[in-house]
Amino acid sequence: MVAEITIQDVARRAGVSPSTVSNLLNGRTERMRPETLERVQRAIAQLGYSPNRTARHLKTGRVEMIGVIVPSVANPFYGAFASHVERAALKAGYQILLGNSERDPERERRYAEELWSHGIRGMIFGSSLLALTHLANLVEHGLSIVAFDRQAQAADALPIDSVSVDNVLAARLATDHLLKLGHRRIGFVTGPLRTVNRLNRLEGYEHALREFGIALDRELIWEKSLDQGFGDTEGVELGRCGARELLGKPNRPTALIAINDMYAFGAYAGARDLGLRVPTDVSVVGIDDGVLAEVVDPPLTTVRQPLCEMTQAAVDIIIRRIEGKTNGAPQHLTMKPELIVRKSTTSNL
Repeated sequence: MVAEITIQDVARRAGVSPSTVSNLLNGRTERMRPETLERVQRAIAQLGYSPNRTARHLKTGRVEMIGVIVPSVANPFYGAFASHVERAALKAGYQILLGNSERDPERERRYAEELWSHGIRGMIFGSSLLALTHLANLVEHGLSIVAFDRQAQAADALPIDSVSVDNVLAARLATDHLLKLGHRRIGFVTGPLRTVNRLNRLEGYEHALREFGIALDRELIWEKSLDQGFGDTEGVELGRCGARELLGKPNRPTALIAINDMYAFGAYAGARDLGLRVPTDVSVVGIDDGVLAEVVDPPLTTVRQPLCEMTQAAVDIIIRRIEGKTNGAPQHLTMKPELIVRKSTTSNL
């Protein structure tokens, strides 16, 4: 039988103490000399050492894994989000477990309890629900949570960190852009307004109209779903339905703002169904700037979320919480969006 390689074997091969090897394995390398780091990494590779995660779990009560719960990777934004989180986590010596919750609180609670039972002590949630009380019991027992794309709310009672883009500003940028192009009847296409980020975007749209002296027309706000859910898996079809309904009105809007890029792509199809062209007959703006925004025809004008920076911040925060490096008040990071002007918008002057 081949003897199991231990952390002590790695330490002897690298000429360092076992605690130095442990520091590397747990991502604590900020004070380690580059040559020492390289020597330990070389020893690990030469010996084929693999950390015993079960033993670590028994010793610390946790594993080097992060739970990641998203509404649905059917929206490419959340697929990209999960990929960025995984990349940042791997660099820090952590892996991720991914779940799709469809923003169902009960489903999220079951996911969280299952992950907790396997030693996962930190999770990132991307559902942006109005309340997170379904996770209260686990938080009280020590679960660390980062709420992604959900700005902190005054009514929040749980000590939960958050990382978000400024969603109010994102919609203001989209609306201001269209107003400056001469559009005055601007439609807003969204799924159910039962999430913090969607309500924030609606607020930004309304704020921009108000600042410009335009009265809000509720008939131009389209909010529906195809079932009782949140419209995450059918965003394209919802965007299509919303565009067809709004653009079919006698006094139709000359521009549409979609709650995200997938709804915007659907709006393209809805306009086409009515024999209208983007942007000649109707300008369209999305929010997210996912990978498809630049390759659709015409390329989509949208508001970019700094996804790489946001996910890195979320991973940094959750790992510090897991490892007990910060025990202070919740951190709330809000990052700035950026308007990306392409070919889907044009002047209405």
